[in-house]
Amino acid sequence: MLVHVRDNNIDQALKALKRKMQKEGVFREMRERRAYEKPSERRNREKAQAIRRARKLARKAAQREGLLPMPKPKVKAAGRR
Repeated sequence: MLVHVRDNNIDQALKALKRKMQKEGVFREMRERRAYEKPSERRNREKAQAIRRARKLARKAAQREGLLPMPKPKVKAAGRR
């Protein structure tokens, strides 16, 4: 993972690094590996994740078909580049 430091701005580079790590799931994996997870707990967690994914796909499909309202667009801050 590579993060460029511009104008010796360490805070901005650190923020970019954290954002990249969050997107790649590094923090989630660290939390999962912190302690041993029993096989039954792992199955339950993976099953719950699969259910969440299926619900999300169904919700997106319903929004495309017009059965549910589309989500409101996010407003970006004006001060960013």
